[in-house]
Amino acid sequence: MRITRSKMALRFPVQIAAWMLLTVLAFACDRAVEPYVPGEKPEQPDLSRIFPEGAERAAQKGGEAKPGMPAAPGAPTDQGGAPVAGAEGEPLRGTITLAPDFERKVPAGAILFLIARKGEGGGPPLAVKRVESPLFPMDFTIGPDDRMIKAMPFAGPLQLSARLDADGNAMTRAPGDLQGQTPAPHQPGESDIAIVIDQVL
Repeated sequence: MRITRSKMALRFPVQIAAWMLLTVLAFACDRAVEPYVPGEKPEQPDLSRIFPEGAERAAQKGGEAKPGMPAAPGAPTDQGGAPVAGAEGEPLRGTITLAPDFERKVPAGAILFLIARKGEGGGPPLAVKRVESPLFPMDFTIGPDDRMIKAMPFAGPLQLSARLDADGNAMTRAPGDLQGQTPAPHQPGESDIAIVIDQVL
């Protein structure tokens, strides 16, 4: 008799626990599913509740613009301020001249390298133009077609420098090479930029 009562005492809490588990599962599975309506036609979900207004237009333009992401400083943007996928800045134009008395210092057979770098002149070149047998004063144009990496946007501010290189190798600098740069960075599309070669390495 004692054994039977012990078994019943053990079985009772188990039954309560099982009942509680079934109750929890019943409430957890309540997904508020609406009843099926015969003849109901499927419709596209209302995406405006998920995506903000204008997100679908950005996706149609190439999918690279993300809602809420600001454009890089100087990068082209659309009317809403979002970066324009694949947009390229306009070329920079100007004139390169030699400082007084520098004509006699030009190395024989020197190659001119015109270089555009992001910001204040630090970092790798964004665009490079190579000119053989330059004649001064020389008009120049440097733009997206001269980029080292085509995937990089041609966006300002850009620091311009010009170097007359004796061995024609842009990666080396030898004593006697001449160079000059713009005093301040410029934005793509600017013209009448003046570069004076006035330094001797």
